[in-house]
Amino acid sequence: MKARLIEPNNGPNIQKEKAIVKEMIEFYCRRKHHQDQLCNECQELKTYALLRLSFCRFGEDKTACSNCKVHCYKPKYREKMKAVMRYSGPWMMLYHPVYSVKHLLNK
Repeated sequence: MKARLIEPNNGPNIQKEKAIVKEMIEFYCRRKHHQDQLCNECQELKTYALLRLSFCRFGEDKTACSNCKVHCYKPKYREKMKAVMRYSGPWMMLYHPVYSVKHLLNK
C-alpha cells in the first residue's frame, strides 16, 4: 500500500484565514504579554495554528473554526486559541475592520 502525500492548502481563503490568525495572535501577545516580538508560547501557538490551517480537511470550503464539527486542535492549543480569540476579536473591529467583517461573514 502506498503512502498518500497530503498537499497543504494554500488557496486564497486559507491565506486570508492565516493572515487573520497571525494578526490576532500577534495583537494578543503585544497586549497581554507586553512583548514587541512574539513570546515562545505565542510563537508556538501561531506555528501550530498555521499548520492546522494548511492541512484543514475542508480546504477552501472551510468555515470559521468555531463552527466546525471537526476539532483538529489539541485541547491545550484549543484553549489558548479561545483565549486569543476572546481577547483579540473585539479589538479586530477597530484595528482590522476588513478582516473582522470577512471573518463574521465566514461564520
